[in-house]
Amino acid sequence: MTRFFDILFCLLGLIILSPLFLVLAILVKVNSKGPFLYRQKRVGKDGVEFFLLKIRTMHVNSDKKGLLTVGRRDPRVTTLGYTLRKYKLDELPQLWNVLFGDMSIVGPRPEVKKYVDLYTPEQLRVLSVRPGVTDLASVEYRNENSLLEKQGNPEKFYIEHIMPKKIELNLVYIESPTIGNYFRIIFKTVTSLANKSYVG
Repeated sequence: MTRFFDILFCLLGLIILSPLFLVLAILVKVNSKGPFLYRQKRVGKDGVEFFLLKIRTMHVNSDKKGLLTVGRRDPRVTTLGYTLRKYKLDELPQLWNVLFGDMSIVGPRPEVKKYVDLYTPEQLRVLSVRPGVTDLASVEYRNENSLLEKQGNPEKFYIEHIMPKKIELNLVYIESPTIGNYFRIIFKTVTSLANKSYVG
């Protein structure tokens, strides 16, 4: 049933947001050199990798300098990129990922293989469902970048503290992937965006 709503919401979203995509494409190109879209390999359902789509918010080749974004001090992020990330506008192209079947609107956020390789057998259960555009962990850790900014070793803190907690929250969802929980997480995400606090 959730797949039906995924497709319905994606088709409506892509039609309604098409003018916004055009405006953002122009702004991104004017703000910095490089393509409008950014593709990154992520691990999806059953461990199958796919290319996650995002609006580019960093300078070209910045991902080679590290995978985590740390607060507002990260010089790799473009001026426009900070705003796009704050309001999660950079995630909008993932509607195509959902339409293609790689993702769902709601599900565990897909990780890069580097971090998935660190999962315990129990944590690997998050790969039993389609990854999502949003999840409870993203809402709960909306201030993730700020938390990382305060750490001497952001990646170590992410691996040892944030990542396990986020997986815990995702495991709760996949135990009960009901329509009610699906819409509850969408509502929480929209509410957070409306409050301008969804900045993780």
